[in-house]
Amino acid sequence: MTKAEVGQKAPDFKLLNQDGQEIELRNFNGMNVVLAFYPFDFSPVCTKEFGCFQDDLNELKNIEAQVFGISVDSKYCHKAFSDKLQLKFPLLSDFSKKVCKLYGTLRPEGFSNRAYFLIDKNRVIRFKKIMEATKDRMENKDLMNELKKL
Repeated sequence: MTKAEVGQKAPDFKLLNQDGQEIELRNFNGMNVVLAFYPFDFSPVCTKEFGCFQDDLNELKNIEAQVFGISVDSKYCHKAFSDKLQLKFPLLSDFSKKVCKLYGTLRPEGFSNRAYFLIDKNRVIRFKKIMEATKDRMENKDLMNELKKL
């Protein structure tokens, strides 16, 4: 299976968010999209990272960017994590691990690497970064700078 690469059309997917609603990537044509793959809800780095996304949500909306967090956790775990952090963006459950495989983020241990895909308004991948270690993450200001190039 080919992994999602910069310059390619972003592979479409359909996943459930923390409220059990079906989210399909193709429904976000015309918007910039941030796919933020992450290992697990409630882990220290993920908690800090998603708190930062929430803090920068207005700036992301100003540049017409929709953030989606994606992990292999269940929608129920996502709901508890989202409620605890008071997140106002979707966390998507890739419980089957199909999307992690499709985007090349699935680790041998069965969970996702931390990874970032920036997708432009035409659904083309313009930026991709898969972190070497699960403890590493990109700073939001660096992601914002990449998003502003779209």
